[in-house]
Amino acid sequence: MPPILPPQDGFLSLDRAKFAASFAADVKPDVAAFMADSQVPWGVAALNGEVTVPAWKSKPSWYLVATNDKMIPVDAQRIMAKRAGAKTVDQAGSHAIYVSQPQAVAAVIEQAAKGASEGKK
Repeated sequence: MPPILPPQDGFLSLDRAKFAASFAADVKPDVAAFMADSQVPWGVAALNGEVTVPAWKSKPSWYLVATNDKMIPVDAQRIMAKRAGAKTVDQAGSHAIYVSQPQAVAAVIEQAAKGASEGKK
């Protein structure tokens, strides 16, 4: 269960004491501590947001499955990717995979860019 704290003034944040273990388990401890201290709360209202025209319905999609993510279970990630018809790539990493595995993230972005441009030919 993600360590989301009760809303304060309409905003949510993660418990700093549990941040590294749940959000950034594979990030260097000093970087994870900085991330915990500098997190930007997100609005509770965002949970009620409605997308009227989701891009994934008409555009090719890619999804990097962070297989060690403790915020979004792998099965839930796979369901979201399948619903979007996304091409998936599995990579061991936490929810902060963009920090811990930047090469893997860049590789998926490159695959997506190439795949999207090939689809236009």
